[in-house]
Amino acid sequence: MKAVRITDIARAAEVSTATVSHALNGTGRMSDSTRRRVRETAALLGYRPRDERPRTRTLGLAVTTHRNVAWNILDVAYYAQAVAAATAAAHRHGYALSVLPSTPGSGQALDLDGLLLIDAPAEDPLTEALRRAGTPLVFVGRPVDARASDIWVGGDHAAAVRSVLDHLTGQGAGRIALIAGPGTDSYTRDCLAAYHAWCAAHGQEPLTAPLVPGRGSDSAAHTLLTRADRPDAVYGIYNSSGSALLDAARHHGLRVPEDLLVACMSEDPAYATVDPPVTTLSLNPRTGLETAVTVLVTAIESPGPHAPVLVPHDLTVRRSTQRGRGPG
Repeated sequence: MKAVRITDIARAAEVSTATVSHALNGTGRMSDSTRRRVRETAALLGYRPRDERPRTRTLGLAVTTHRNVAWNILDVAYYAQAVAAATAAAHRHGYALSVLPSTPGSGQALDLDGLLLIDAPAEDPLTEALRRAGTPLVFVGRPVDARASDIWVGGDHAAAVRSVLDHLTGQGAGRIALIAGPGTDSYTRDCLAAYHAWCAAHGQEPLTAPLVPGRGSDSAAHTLLTRADRPDAVYGIYNSSGSALLDAARHHGLRVPEDLLVACMSEDPAYATVDPPVTTLSLNPRTGLETAVTVLVTAIESPGPHAPVLVPHDLTVRRSTQRGRGPG
């Protein structure tokens, strides 16, 4: 017999899944009659709390950062590598992996043994539903509203940004711009904060260009390269930033790297073959997701506190940021 889900109770009791979670856990604000009705409905349906239910041996993976944008995560190299690595790691541990849509219903996620959430934004409803239900959860990337009990695996984004900016300075850059934002996830926030701190420490006026919804990095690149105080180096924290900057530079008659240094965060191997090859920062999604799956399985099978795990970044220097001064 199929296990009764929170969504089944919500449908039968004609309330939301959040109300069911609160009623069963003794939390939230509702009338005594509503709480009693939800609990009676759960009992009639044969609902069993999570710790009494048999495991499904299935993990979930969700990316909710861009829940309002229609996109395919497998079109982005970082997420494609993340999904492949997580699937392989789950299988090694004897679990299946279900990749949820970017706008998953909480009921679907609550039926899994545990979930990986990549770059969860602030005030994420799925995150809150999972926390309320006590579902084992591992964040890939530090949660913005992290709690003491949260488990996460991610990189030191501030150190990563500084490594790129220091490299560009070592190659003679005097005016470095950043393509980043808007975004409420910790990756975007940490990168922007690190850039502003670096600029303050180096006496440079910050120059940032956010993405325009639906236009990727193209608009940001053209905005930066048409300024009267045009930067002589740009770092984009997104996969599309490098190609957008190369196209914009050609359009405006700028040579890379002679007139403009270009670097971006990307896992795409194609950046090694473009002209000129682009310097990229890797966040090592394969290592990160393999680690995250192992941590999640441990949390499921051996509940308890788990310390955050930092994943190292890698900077691959290519011709787009070299002006004959060595690797920097």
